[in-house]
Parts: sequence; structure tokens; C-alpha cells
Amino acid sequence: MDSPLIINIQRYSIHDGDGIRSTVFFKGCPLSCRWCHNPESQRFSPEVLFHAERCTGCGACTNACTHGALENRLSCTGCGACADVCLSGARERVGEPMSVPALCALLARDLPFYEESGGGVTLSGGEAAAQDMNYLEALCRHLVRAGIRVNLDTCGYVEPQRLLTLLPYTDVFLFDVKLIDSARHREWTGVGNERILENLILLTSRGAKIDVRIPVIGGANADEENIRQTAAFLRREVPGIRRVYLLPYHAAGSGKYAQLGRRYEGEAFFRPDNAALEAMRVVFAEEGISGVRIGA
Repeated sequence: MDSPLIINIQRYSIHDGDGIRSTVFFKGCPLSCRWCHNPESQRFSPEVLFHAERCTGCGACTNACTHGALENRLSCTGCGACADVCLSGARERVGEPMSVPALCALLARDLPFYEESGGGVTLSGGEAAAQDMNYLEALCRHLVRAGIRVNLDTCGYVEPQRLLTLLPYTDVFLFDVKLIDSARHREWTGVGNERILENLILLTSRGAKIDVRIPVIGGANADEENIRQTAAFLRREVPGIRRVYLLPYHAAGSGKYAQLGRRYEGEAFFRPDNAALEAMRVVFAEEGISGVRIGA
């Protein structure tokens, strides 16, 4: 069993499902969405963030690095030697393994909050369902046996059997639907959407509880054509979904790209205004889907 890399565990979260939750962010995703606000979660290998504003110029990192990554970022292996000696916190290693028992012990600390609020644990990323399956199944089994409800936040671009294996342990799937046209989906995320939509239909046919979450990105997928096509698809192919969420774009993670030595390609993206978001909700209502929520 391989331990996946974890980039963060967000406790007391109220945005990743019902109630108070702990959200586990795994590292690695099969998509490369241009608007991604967690770019440090895209690659499956460790990386180092550089916070230039914290750097004191002491040179300790240069002496510690044996790969020449301070001169050539492409040679960085994510070993974290530079972060280990950085007293100012300017260099931060992202992605640490954690065993199933250790992770479960940490998550179980908040069991009273889960029970009181109807919450639980959300597995997110990156893409949780793209991680080592033996690890994921063992993790979910331990959590469910401890009385902790599990949500799976997924982009849907994984082998169908992975989702079916996790289905018996999953209370709710938080399923992203970004674009209905596959060519446009490939343009903005790097992959087509056929597998994603097929997996959504498959989970529905197996009785899964599903919340569909639509990131609304001005300049990419916020046009009425895509919104109406999405609403029509959900009405036609995914009956019985619990909720639909419209998640407006934000640029909170854009600064991370420079910290990773990458270029942010979302300068033209924007958050649709409230009137536009309300108009999208009307489109869903016209297609027979009511109760659409704006925001997580």
C-alpha cells in the first residue's frame, strides 16, 4: 500500500458538504484546469513553494540544495532540503505522506463536532479518487467503522471501478461538472469530458447521493450556452441529484503559481456578477432544476 501525499487537512470546514467537516487535500490530479486555485495539488510528486516576501537572503537553502534547483527551478526534486534549513519559512515543502492509522487518529479528534453537526470527513484534492486504491479503501473503511460519514469531492476523471469501489463507503459525492462540450472541456482542463459524464451517469444509476458543483468561470464556462446545456444534461441524464451548486470564480490561489515557478494563465478570468449568477439560476429553473445554490 502506497501512502499518497497530503497537502493540507482543513479542520472545521463548512464548505465541503453538510455540517462541520475535516477536508483532506490529496496531492495529484488528472486535470490541469487553467483556473485551478490549488495548483500545488496538481502534480503527484512533492514540490517546494517559495515565498519571496519572507526570504532574508541568508543563503542556507543554496548550500543545502544538491540539485542546483535554486539556479534552475526545473531541476527541483521536491526533496525539501532547502525548506528544512529555511528559518524564515520562505521555502515550504508541499506534499507529505501519512499512514492510514495516523490520518484516522487525527480525523477522529473532531468526532463530537461531526456528530453534533451532521458533518464528517471530505476527501478532496487534487483528486482523491486518483490515489492508491488500497489506501483509500482502508481509510474509508476505518472512518465508516468509527461512525464518520465520508464525502468524496471528485472531478470524475478516473476509472469507473475506482468510484464504484468507494461507493459503499461514500455518503455524498461532490461531483464537478465544468463544461458539457468535450472540445471546450479539453481546451480549459487538458482532457475531454466523456469519462466524467459517463461516471456521473453511472453513479446515479447505482443510487449514489450526488451534489453537482459547477465552478463558474467568467471567460471560460459562464456563457448561457454552457449553463443551459449543463442544466439540460443534468435534468435528462442525472435525475435525483441532491443539489446543484454554482461556485463563482475567485483568484485567491493565483499567487501560488509564481511560488511554484509557474505562469498563471488565468489573467482574463473573472467572477460573474450577482445578476449573472441569478440569471444562471433562472436557466436551471427553466430546465426543471430548482433550489440551485450560489456558493459552497
